[in-house]
Amino acid sequence: MSDIIREIEAEQRKEKVDDFAVGDTVRVYGKIKEGNRERIQVFEGVVLKRQGGSSRETFTVRKNSNGIGVEKTWPLHSPNVEKVEIVRKGKVRRAKLNYLRDRVGKKAKIKELVK
Repeated sequence: MSDIIREIEAEQRKEKVDDFAVGDTVRVYGKIKEGNRERIQVFEGVVLKRQGGSSRETFTVRKNSNGIGVEKTWPLHSPNVEKVEIVRKGKVRRAKLNYLRDRVGKKAKIKELVK
């Protein structure tokens, strides 16, 4: 990759990135624009995957809302992501938790990492 692209991406990256991993339960504070107003909406769920690198890195969070699975993917360095708050750490052995999509109830639980 050329040096020009690296410089542009370095400018777009956030200074402080929250340290979370796949399997963690997180609260994502996302900015939402409604007309001329801007508000912050919280989305809480399990991190299914983190992919990409540099300023292009994204993460996907899944939650159950009224019995229906909802997934959202955010760019990590986006100005629309206010902050990512870790609710609890999960103990997983996979980089991507796609198998959680087929599971409901207790089967969809992730063990908590205790230190």
